[in-house]
Amino acid sequence: MSMAPRSSDAVPHRDVRTRRIRFTYPTGQLRQHYVAGDLVMSHAVAVLSGMFPEGEDFFVRSVREQRHKITDPELTSQVAGFIGQEVTHGREHRELNERLAEMGYRSLKVDRSVRRLLGLGDRFLSRRRRLAITAALEHYTATLAECLLEKPEAQALLGATEVRSLLLWHALEESEHKAVAFDVYRAVGGGERMRIWEMRIVSAIFVEEVVRHTVLSMLRDPATYRPMTLLRSLAALRHSPFLSREVLSRLRTYNRVGFHPDDWDATELIERWQVELFGAEGALVDHLK
Repeated sequence: MSMAPRSSDAVPHRDVRTRRIRFTYPTGQLRQHYVAGDLVMSHAVAVLSGMFPEGEDFFVRSVREQRHKITDPELTSQVAGFIGQEVTHGREHRELNERLAEMGYRSLKVDRSVRRLLGLGDRFLSRRRRLAITAALEHYTATLAECLLEKPEAQALLGATEVRSLLLWHALEESEHKAVAFDVYRAVGGGERMRIWEMRIVSAIFVEEVVRHTVLSMLRDPATYRPMTLLRSLAALRHSPFLSREVLSRLRTYNRVGFHPDDWDATELIERWQVELFGAEGALVDHLK
């Protein structure tokens, strides 16, 4: 996917819809290292899943408390879809986190840690700064989501489990609404300086939290203490599509003055996955309620 110039600053139409959907995790469906049998990636995905519910709630709060200032009817509609999608993401990841906790992962402990961290943000940061943090984290989730949707090697890591189904649905909706928080931030007068500095701060905290929780999670796994298993898994990280130079470069584009999420045009990608997942014969049609 390449960067594409925008024709105007008007908020374009985007199909940001709330889907009524449910995922289930029958006992025994997931093997212990459910991400392609890989030790580190299985723990890292569990950590990210643990972060999502409280993170999504924070995103919803930061946008909802500013929605009364929005005058653009298109953006107002998108905000409603954004809130509905994020609430559903949080609900579905809470259910997955319960299942992962039963398997020995720290997903519920991660959830509580993130709640405490974001609670400090709610208490001490301004509404506009919290919105800037939301826009920055939405760039992270959209970049990783579109990596998953674009790259067959990323999809192959997830096998054919219900986790794959959930993450593909989540990725599609992250791409669908990736510009909403950003556009709300601009609509309420958010400036470039705060936006870029918050991204720098968010990047440092986010990476530290993911690495720390992943290490703590792995320390509880007997497989970590098998040298060949650990070394193979660490070596595989060098080839992870999610840690490629392309992904890291794209994340850094957020720090460019004048950046907008739509500079990374995902129109065709979104249309393809809307059909693949929710078309007449879509893979997840039977998950819709």
